[in-house]
Amino acid sequence: MEWTLLTQEQYVTTLWSGGTTTQLAIAPEGAVYADRDFLWRLSSAKVELPHSDFTPLPDYNRLISIVNGEMELKIGDGERFPLEPLQVCAFDGGVPVESWGQCADYNLMMRKGACEGCAQGLKMEKESSLTWSAPVFAPQAHQNLTLAIYCAQGDVTVGGVTAHEGQMLLCREASQEWVELKSQAGAALMCAAIYYG
Repeated sequence: MEWTLLTQEQYVTTLWSGGTTTQLAIAPEGAVYADRDFLWRLSSAKVELPHSDFTPLPDYNRLISIVNGEMELKIGDGERFPLEPLQVCAFDGGVPVESWGQCADYNLMMRKGACEGCAQGLKMEKESSLTWSAPVFAPQAHQNLTLAIYCAQGDVTVGGVTAHEGQMLLCREASQEWVELKSQAGAALMCAAIYYG
C-alpha cells in the first residue's frame, strides 16, 4: 500500500459558525466541500464558541470525535452528553446537532448510499508498535477502501512514512490487510476506513 503524508501546508482551512474547519482530505480529489457533491471528507474543526450548532448535511452520515478540549453534544431530541477524547460518535448529518465546549474535533462525512466507514481512536506508548486493521462491514456493499491515520499528538510511522502532530497519512487505494503502526514519542491517533463503490 502506498501512503501519502498530508501536512498543514496542503490542508484547506475555512470559517464556520463556531470557529474554523480544516479540510484534511476529500474525495474525489479536487471536490469542493461547499458544493455538497463530494463522496467523503475528513476534517478537523476548532470549536471556539461556548455553544454552537452544526452545519446541516442531510445527504451525509457523520462521525465525530474530539482530539483535545471538551465537548458536550445534543443530537436531535436526545439528551445532552459529554464526548470523551478519541471517543467516536456517529449521527445522521441531517439531524440538528448542538455542541457545548471548546475543543479541536475530528470529522468524517460520508455520502449516504455511496460509501460507508468507521473511525477509531488509538493511543500508543513511547517506542511502541501495534497492528491495526480496518473492520469489514457485513454485508460488504462497497469493495474499494481508503485508509487514513490522523496524528493528533506525538508521531506515527506507517510503511516507512512518518506523521507528526497535526499531520495525516492517507492511502486512497488500500487493501484489506493489517497495518503496522510505530511510534517513537507515543501518539494519539484517529484511524479511519472508508469503503466506496
